[in-house]
Amino acid sequence: MGTSSGSNIHNQPSSKMLPPRQQPRSGGLQTSLSLVTSDPMLSPDGQEPRSNSDNIRESPTESASSRETWPTADTVNGKKMENGKSEIDCPEQSVILRVSSADKISLREIARERVDVVSEKMHRLPEEFLEELKNGLRAILECNGGSHQREEFLTLQRFVQGRSDLTAKTLIRAHRVHLEILVAINSGIQAFLHPNISLSQTSLIEVFVYKRCRNIACQTQLPADDCTCEICTHRNGFCNLCMCVICNKFDFDVNTCRWIGCDLCSHWTHTDCAIRDGQICMGPSAKSGACPSEMVFRCRACNRTSELLGWVKDVFQHCAPAWDREALMRELDFVSRIFRGSEDPRGRKLYWKCEELLEKMKGGLPESMACRGILLFFQELEVDSPKSLENGEAGRLIAPHEACNRIAEVVQEAIRKMEMVADEKMRMFKKARLSLDACDRELEDKAREVTELQMERTKKKQQIEELEKIVRLKQAEADMFQLKANEAKREAERLQRIALAKTDKSEEEYASSYLKLRLSEAEAEKQYLFEKIKLQESSRASQSGGGMNLHRC
Repeated sequence: MGTSSGSNIHNQPSSKMLPPRQQPRSGGLQTSLSLVTSDPMLSPDGQEPRSNSDNIRESPTESASSRETWPTADTVNGKKMENGKSEIDCPEQSVILRVSSADKISLREIARERVDVVSEKMHRLPEEFLEELKNGLRAILECNGGSHQREEFLTLQRFVQGRSDLTAKTLIRAHRVHLEILVAINSGIQAFLHPNISLSQTSLIEVFVYKRCRNIACQTQLPADDCTCEICTHRNGFCNLCMCVICNKFDFDVNTCRWIGCDLCSHWTHTDCAIRDGQICMGPSAKSGACPSEMVFRCRACNRTSELLGWVKDVFQHCAPAWDREALMRELDFVSRIFRGSEDPRGRKLYWKCEELLEKMKGGLPESMACRGILLFFQELEVDSPKSLENGEAGRLIAPHEACNRIAEVVQEAIRKMEMVADEKMRMFKKARLSLDACDRELEDKAREVTELQMERTKKKQQIEELEKIVRLKQAEADMFQLKANEAKREAERLQRIALAKTDKSEEEYASSYLKLRLSEAEAEKQYLFEKIKLQESSRASQSGGGMNLHRC
């Protein structure tokens, strides 16, 4: 039995399963989402809407392990896609555009309108407006505004899950932001809107139609490991590698007793959910046979039991030295709650020991001493166990046929476990091969995208060079025309000066001619007057001479 669940877990059934996630906790953000698992809407083929046939119940509010959380910062960084296509040595120009009221789009319109209509609108909207839409949905998912935002989210989710047109074929034409918003509404996980997380378009579509795990840190193709159990087959969106069989939720807790893994089918369950649903109870385990009775965990996926005492011992032996005080007290409390109803002596002793250590730690006992005390207790239990078995069977002899039956059972159990290990190894090999092929395809796609981007960059560079040549040519033409214009202006000024000079000269010549003409006219008039006067004088003289002659006569 394992210790915890996670996206990178491949449990191998064996006689004693060791804790699979014993790596140190990665430092980073672990933010709990208040809006958790949504009711699945689409069938696994992504073509027809279908509600989940399983009744997925919410985990209790006091359960700290039944919440969906964001991945740690390291996980987020590991899941980043090559989103820096626009960062290839080309400076971007930030353009702030005003969006008219007719072009704006709301979250309700995104949840209700057809994919092609929303996609067309989003392609016309600036990145700043789309980022505001995502921020608005993040605020609704955080539920900081109380019941109003919770109701708004449920309304959006009803719109999305009530649609029959949202299939893989239609979503492939959706705008990326449109797809991120639809996936976040459908799953109730705001990590899909986080700026540092960028999944491919295909992955988002597969998450929406329940073909891929919605856990950002897992992203396994569903059903995981090609599991054919009833839960993996009929529960939409369920991943047996990282989700609880009962509450259908996941988190990122490791090295803890808060997750219980089945020894046989490797499905995982929250300890809180198992206690609440009565999956932890007294009964015979697969190892001990019909008796004696002990505390066991009954897996809902395969309906088989796994013993709990050895599992708790393995967890504490491998993980307890790395726990701090708070973690150790929390794990002791979990173990105390698991074995509170135990009726076998060893389980009761473990319950009393956990209660005793909790009281002492509350009184100031150092965690190092408490850790040594619980580990020493497990060693004492291991020593006392053979003695009790010897005392119980010393009073009777085992019949030959019973001994043969026991040997046959042991051999059959060993063969069965070896076959299960071989099957698990084969599934792991197939999964690794599929993952390798997927990585190769992704690398090819990325290489092709890089080649296309480089070609586009070269083309843009050539276009820029051609434009620069045209600009330089036009500038040279403009300089030439400016030079000709300056020369024409100077020629016009010269001609204007010549015209002015000729005008002045012609005016002077005209004035001179006019004066000469007037002078000649005056001379002629003077001559005329002179001759007239002279004629008058001669006429007057002749008249006076005739009178004198008459007088003499």
